[in-house]
Amino acid sequence: MLTGDTNEEDVSLFDAEEDTGRRSKKSNIKHPVASFFHLFFRVSAILVYLLCGILSSSFIACMVTIILLLSCDFWTVKNISGRLMVGLRWWNQVDDDGQSRWVFESRDGTGKQQGSDSESRIFWLGLICCPIIWVIFVFSNLFAFRVKWLPVVIMGVVLQGANLYGYVRCKVGGKTSFKNMATNYFGRQFIKQTLSKEEES
Repeated sequence: MLTGDTNEEDVSLFDAEEDTGRRSKKSNIKHPVASFFHLFFRVSAILVYLLCGILSSSFIACMVTIILLLSCDFWTVKNISGRLMVGLRWWNQVDDDGQSRWVFESRDGTGKQQGSDSESRIFWLGLICCPIIWVIFVFSNLFAFRVKWLPVVIMGVVLQGANLYGYVRCKVGGKTSFKNMATNYFGRQFIKQTLSKEEES
């Protein structure tokens, strides 16, 4: 889903009305509606998938319901909850010359959170856990040979994985690739282990 020319750029975030000053980090939830709907659609899609045999005998009705919930979740997380809860936003735009360009924004330009700590935990927990659950569904359907459900669970992986990919890029910086992230991580681990061995000896 995330294909095309990836000329990312870091830009200052949002419109003038969004700059309401820095808020102190508190544990209270400042955007309860956004926090609720951040989890509601994605958890509902998983529950409908798990309970579809009980809720309805119609495969088509269950499939359409799950895809609608996944679509609502994708739009809500991409356009509302990420902006309000953690101050991040991503989108794709097509330039005048027809080039597709992915833009990853953070409110302060560094990917730091702007909401409360509780909102940040809710946001990232929901963003990371639900795609993992859909990946598990993919493998369970493959092993159980439930071929008719594969398009539905793959849709869950794609839509929720796209948001996860976009927000991770926002958090770490639009110009940082996953390859560089992995290289930097393993490089730091190697240096730590080397230094610890030298200190022991």
